[in-house]
Order: sequence, then structure tokens, then C-alpha cells
Amino acid sequence: MSITVTSTAFEAGKPIPKKYSGNGEDLSPPLAWSKVPDGTKELALICDDPDAPMGTWTHWVLYKIPADTRELPEGLPREKTLKTPAGAVQGVNSWSSDNIGYRGPKPPSGTHHYHFKLYAVDAPVNLPSGADKKTLLNAIKDHVLADGELIGTYAK
Repeated sequence: MSITVTSTAFEAGKPIPKKYSGNGEDLSPPLAWSKVPDGTKELALICDDPDAPMGTWTHWVLYKIPADTRELPEGLPREKTLKTPAGAVQGVNSWSSDNIGYRGPKPPSGTHHYHFKLYAVDAPVNLPSGADKKTLLNAIKDHVLADGELIGTYAK
């Protein structure tokens, strides 16, 4: 089963507006999804850039998203625990071990692809805020019911 992930800010395969980049306001883009399977206990989101010159670069780690959530608003704060969606927590990105929340595209050169991947899991994610991508993926690996992704591009 595949979750459908969309954004009102950009279409699949199309450029992400500057507003959501490190060259702009660096706001997290609005996201929405549908087709979340029955039995989902929580959702998790990872945004990364596999085109980064030093290997895949993580831009956002977000988890403990309530199962009934169907969208994220634009510009979520860079806080460990979010008020919206209630109870969701953010992990660290690739900038530094204490850099929490979304950091937008800012590639050194060329066009990069940014994968916003959403996971539906059948058990609560038992991690405190501040986990990195690898830790989150290890925690959910045997619990993923479905996933989906939205890919946007950004060029320097």
C-alpha cells in the first residue's frame, strides 16, 4: 500500500519554491497525505537529499505524528516537541548533532532532489526528541505498514 503525499507549495518532480530553501525563508513546506492504512498508530517523516556531494543529506526528521493527522502546516518551528501536530517530535538533521527541525535545500551546485518520505507505523515510536534519521529508521523498520513520498527539486 502506498500513501499519497502532496504539497500546495510544489508539485511532484517540480522545483521547491525559494521560500522553503536555505536561500529563502527556510520554512518547512505545507504537506498533506491520504491513504493511510488502518492499524496505523503513528506517522514519521524524513526529508533528505541523495544528490548531496558527501552522501545523502538529511533535511528533516519528524516522528510521533498522530495517526489521524493528514497535513502539516507551513513553517513548523524548530522545536523538539511540536504543539501542531500535538505530541509530534523532531529529530536532528545533517547540519549538526543539535540542529533540530527542518532545514531547506541549499545545494552547493546543480539540481538536487528532495525526498519527503512519510511512513505509517503500527506501533508508537519509542524515541525521545532529537533522534537522527538512522536511529528512527532502525526503530520503525519492523513496523512500517505503508509509505509514500513526494520529491521536489531545487537548484543553486
